Amino acid sequence: MSSTKAAERLLGKTAMVTGASRGIGLATTRALVGEGVRVAMLARDHDALRDAASALGDRTLEVQCDVSDPTALSEALSTIRSAFRGAPDIIVNNAGIFELGTVEELEPDAFSRALETNLVAPHRVVHEFLGDMRTRGAGHILTIGSTADRQVYRENGAYAASKHAARALHEVMRTELRGSGVRVTLISPGPVDTPLWDPIDPDNRDGFTPRAMMLRADAVAAAVVYALTQPEHVNVDELRLSRS
Repeated sequence: MSSTKAAERLLGKTAMVTGASRGIGLATTRALVGEGVRVAMLARDHDALRDAASALGDRTLEVQCDVSDPTALSEALSTIRSAFRGAPDIIVNNAGIFELGTVEELEPDAFSRALETNLVAPHRVVHEFLGDMRTRGAGHILTIGSTADRQVYRENGAYAASKHAARALHEVMRTELRGSGVRVTLISPGPVDTPLWDPIDPDNRDGFTPRAMMLRADAVAAAVVYALTQPEHVNVDELRLSRS
């Protein structure tokens, strides 16, 4: 099948993307809008979200939300359900935080924040909409993972724990949903050059990949589109991305 016909699979569908105002989330939203998808953009930074949605046009829906806040997330999901008259066709659980620190140094509150944002919030999203997807026999849930969902690095106690657990959650969903018509995909890139690195300055820290050698967010977005546009009987279980 031609790439044009494959892309037509997305035309007219609906999606929600968390962490959509910058980085991988913004690149993914841009790619989906370009394929004719209407996208609910979730992000906590109101100004960045407004600017991003404005630049992408009327196929976007702004939903300001800190996904680590259960009440705010519940309200956001209700907004999406109302706007789309049910569950979106596509869920991209992308929002995440990167808490650095040795296990000894890392405060319990910081560890909890990482788990709430990177693991618990994605489960809340899936819990809200999965029943609807299963009933209609269609839908696609994509989890943006990381190389840290299989490997461990110093100062990554919170991040690696949350990403390993997110991968396990994905694998359980894949087992439970096989044959249901609902597809699930884990996309795990190596380091990606996004604003997440701004306060960390990896170019000047030992053991970190220089930003010039990182993947670009558009590469991850392209992987999302690839997984979504496969024939309905094909599930892309997992894609692991690295810089060539």
